[in-house]
Amino acid sequence: MRDAPLALVTGSTSGIGLGIAKALAEAGYQLCLNGLGAMDVIESARAEVAAHSDHPVLFIGTDLSDPQAIETALTELIAEAGAISVLVNNAGMQHTAHVKDFPPEIWDQVIALNLSAAFHTTRLCLPGMLADNFGRIINVASVHGLVASVNKPAYVAAKHGLIGLTKATALETAETGVTCNAICPGWTHTPLIQKQIEARAETLGVSIEDGGRDLLSEKQPSKTFVTTDQLGALARFLCTDAAAQITGASLPVDGGWTAQ
Repeated sequence: MRDAPLALVTGSTSGIGLGIAKALAEAGYQLCLNGLGAMDVIESARAEVAAHSDHPVLFIGTDLSDPQAIETALTELIAEAGAISVLVNNAGMQHTAHVKDFPPEIWDQVIALNLSAAFHTTRLCLPGMLADNFGRIINVASVHGLVASVNKPAYVAAKHGLIGLTKATALETAETGVTCNAICPGWTHTPLIQKQIEARAETLGVSIEDGGRDLLSEKQPSKTFVTTDQLGALARFLCTDAAAQITGASLPVDGGWTAQ
């Protein structure tokens, strides 16, 4: 019998996924991280999560755009570590272009990683959750799962689809101990967004701080970035018994973006 329930967080070597992984580690879960990138980045993420955990931090470097790779990796993980109690589908990618100019091969990549991967991980984790009569599936969608922006057709389509998958999964598991919800962040301060802030500041000839405010002013009424710690705390709450009747929800964490 393992010491702690297992949580798998995809795309968790940085940003939102890493913040959620640390929060779940603090809650007593054993973590399995996932991501692509340099080994030093991966080991740094494992060390960060390990600092919040009493359990070994696992890792699978699976390419989530490949359904067969997902099936192989999760089958092996479940065989070795047991059923996955918490699944956080966070991995994703972005590409910006007008619909008429959007490269079809990039469209396929965005849909595969941002939407289809969540379907494959969910279908593979659900049998164990249902057998245990406990499971938490948390899909990290976006405000773009609720509203659209220009030049993001694939991302918006995938995130809207992810919310649809969330609702369907919630209805199919409603009479069980499994819940499925979507978190919909607005502008969140991550390394990826920091690069956008710096680029905007350089273009406008202003400070980094003013570049951030300019970015926020376009969409987010609070004019304050969401933090990865805030998203981690929400994910942790969704795993508690207090959230047992929250299922099929799309929870915006967006400083009022979708209230407009």
